[in-house]
Amino acid sequence: MNLLRKLLFPFAVLYGLVTCIRNFLFDKGVLKSYSFELPIIAVGNLSVGGTGKTPQIEYLIRLLSDKYKIATLSRGYKRQSKGFILAEATSNAETLGDEPFQFYQKFPSIQVAVDADRKNGIEQLLSLSIKPEVILLDDAFQHRKVKAGFYILLTSYGDLYSDDCMLPTGNLRESQSGAARANVIMVTKCPHNLSFEEQDDIKKRLKVGKNQELYFTFIAYDGYIYGENLKIKGNEIQDAAKVLVAGIAKPEPFFAYFKDTNEVCLSFPDHHNFTDKDILEIKKLAQNNMIITTEKDYMRLKGSLPSGQLFYLPIKSTFIFGSENFDKTITDYVGTSTGNR
Repeated sequence: MNLLRKLLFPFAVLYGLVTCIRNFLFDKGVLKSYSFELPIIAVGNLSVGGTGKTPQIEYLIRLLSDKYKIATLSRGYKRQSKGFILAEATSNAETLGDEPFQFYQKFPSIQVAVDADRKNGIEQLLSLSIKPEVILLDDAFQHRKVKAGFYILLTSYGDLYSDDCMLPTGNLRESQSGAARANVIMVTKCPHNLSFEEQDDIKKRLKVGKNQELYFTFIAYDGYIYGENLKIKGNEIQDAAKVLVAGIAKPEPFFAYFKDTNEVCLSFPDHHNFTDKDILEIKKLAQNNMIITTEKDYMRLKGSLPSGQLFYLPIKSTFIFGSENFDKTITDYVGTSTGNR
């Protein structure tokens, strides 16, 4: 912890007190939570960014979309629009935000919407002529105005919420006690070979409740990079000169994947809106060489960089074990739920 964060500790105490009072008021019904008559699954975290919410939402879409009409509802962080927007053919990353636009591009059969007011967003979705049967709330663990029927809490293996502090001293949005609201706790970005002993140790450190399920996942790649109507095996470009571009929280695994020195790495803040100056810098560094970015950043960069040079590396959330149990937990909830009250 650096000196500045230590000096900000009194503000962390104050912020923690405010969030605790807010949660208490919601728990006691002083502040109202709204329920809806359909299954709603909220995916989120206690900390700021970098836990892998997007791949987990995509996992749920793949799990449920063959049987149910799915809608995703996100805030649309850093989008250049306001209010409720339902994705359509003219939508882009600027109007939706990078993650919702990614959902829309990858899963054309589902409804993708954004609204900072999740209650209003759900009401708007339910007013459509084709109503969703399941709603997935993206990054909504602290959005207590809506009472979801099922909560999935993510925490990164390298930055467990049990080891963190409240903002601004640490990265927690609310105290660790908020984890008690989760039905499932998922430790993401784990090593592939995480031992049973370490899993047990993490379970104790997170203080997982008797009625909560704990899972461990890792980032998986399919061995290809993708461009416009093109895919290339990763091992075929190992020795090629390339520029790696990432505007995500904790980009180290993305950079480490390529494991070679014939590259230039450019890191930008999470959800970065690439400026003309940024684009010129990337072009200057790349010249005629390959530019590889994350799937999320690709949604913002395509159209600004030559399509023949620009590629992305997709990721998936993969369970170390227990995927069948998790799938059953989710499908049982959705299949038996008639609402969240």
